[in-house]
Amino acid sequence: MEKMNKVMIPNGGEAVMAEYREQEVMEYRKNPFIEALPPILSKEEVVDKLAFYPSFNESERNLESHIRLHLVQRLFQYFQPLAQTLDLESRISRMIRRGYVHRNPFQTEFAKELQERYKAIINGHIDAYNNNFKANPSTMTMIGTSGLGKSTSVSKVLQTIPQSIVHSRYNNTDFNMYQLSWIKVDCSFDGTVKGLCIDLFRTVDSLLGSSYYRKFGSGRQPIASMQPALAQIARTNAIGLIIIDEVQSLSVAKSGGAEKMMNFFHYLSNMGIPLLLIGTPKAIPYLRGDFRQARRGSSGGQGDMVLERLKKDTNWDLILEGMWDYQWVRKPTPITKEFKDVLYDESGGITDIAIKLFVMAQVRAISSGKEQITPALIRKVAKENLQLIQPMIRALRSGDIKAISRYEDITPIDVEGFINQEFASVSMNNKIKDIQKAKKKEEKNWKENVREQAILKLIELDVEPGKAKKCINSVMEKQGQELDIRGIVKEAFKLFINIEEIAPQPTKKLKQMELPNKQDLRLIVSEGKEKGLSAHESLKEKGIIKVIENDFFSVG
Repeated sequence: MEKMNKVMIPNGGEAVMAEYREQEVMEYRKNPFIEALPPILSKEEVVDKLAFYPSFNESERNLESHIRLHLVQRLFQYFQPLAQTLDLESRISRMIRRGYVHRNPFQTEFAKELQERYKAIINGHIDAYNNNFKANPSTMTMIGTSGLGKSTSVSKVLQTIPQSIVHSRYNNTDFNMYQLSWIKVDCSFDGTVKGLCIDLFRTVDSLLGSSYYRKFGSGRQPIASMQPALAQIARTNAIGLIIIDEVQSLSVAKSGGAEKMMNFFHYLSNMGIPLLLIGTPKAIPYLRGDFRQARRGSSGGQGDMVLERLKKDTNWDLILEGMWDYQWVRKPTPITKEFKDVLYDESGGITDIAIKLFVMAQVRAISSGKEQITPALIRKVAKENLQLIQPMIRALRSGDIKAISRYEDITPIDVEGFINQEFASVSMNNKIKDIQKAKKKEEKNWKENVREQAILKLIELDVEPGKAKKCINSVMEKQGQELDIRGIVKEAFKLFINIEEIAPQPTKKLKQMELPNKQDLRLIVSEGKEKGLSAHESLKEKGIIKVIENDFFSVG
């Protein structure tokens, strides 16, 4: 959205100050509601405004596993506009503008009608109010299976249009009025008109800081008075488009709920308020018949927009190729036809599932330490974690319309739960590795300290250093940490005595030949004794042994 002057409406939401633009379309000229809207966008401008590619840096692949598990979630922001997205943007743009054509606040007839309808509501003349309209219906239905991006695409398009606009002066004339370009609500869970009216009152109140719900939405107010009040609010606040999502909720409505709701949609349409209904194929039976004929017969009607799963064509390639660069694994793989086929097969051509599956495959590759996405890994993750939607995927593969209709509401994929589980696995593995490393280091330090201490004790018992080292190593290899220093020295000394009893005694001449070696430990110890030094002090003085600062080990 282009930069605009933003303001806060007291007790309401954020709005922009109206900036008026010259209009190329004749019917749109001299109408502040239309002139305050952003410019009509070209296809290239729509793609530029709607497309969103998350930030990514290849160096992020070198980060620790637990960090990359967070980065992978950026893919949920990825949005690639397709041809149907451009069509949707164009339809919404036309609906809003066409709806304002006959609601120009600077036309005398418009102001007069507002006053007359307001008096009819205050005086309780509901019939007079309802019969005082010149219908200019502009209605559209958007139908598609869950996961095809209906709501996401609509939200993306609406983000290009400021929702709340504040008017203060137009063509040197004071003009104080709020304009709501669009409002969006979900169909009430029980399919009642009253519930939907209340939601619409509350939505307007949250945006404008008004009190319509308190005035018209209380439990005591009959529906007969709520409907005209809502129509008047829509005109008074220049509501350009009402979007009602989750229309399939009508299928679970109370007895007569669907019929009453459809009559309500008729009512809004005949009031000249543009209407966009969004739902799954379950809503089709309620959108057929007179209501569909009314849409087709209206000059401003945009008709039906049916979204289907993507075919394995250039659109599918565009989606996958756009997201494929976002690999946070340390061994990224190029996209291939096999990858495209596997993701199409496992997702049923539903983009939302394909993206989530790609994310989950990356998470598994990172948490397992394999650090690479493969077709086999994608199939494995799908088999283990998409079990609840497999019937839907099989129905899509078969192309059986009846089967698809039974599974059109896809069970939400718990990607967050999957990531949390994998994250816990990575964290635990890291902790285990740290513990292993610490344990190994501790054991190594223990052995080194104990070995040196034990050798020194044996030397002090007049065991030659070379034999002392050999005996200590032999004992420690066999018994290790099962013995303390005292036990090691005791067993090593026994081993030394046995060796001495078995081995022949060296001749005096041999000893004489060995001793001239200045580095001979026996010579160093012998010379130290002559100076009154212990074996430990003698070896330490010559730098033969290292200094052990924190000596936790001692022999009593």
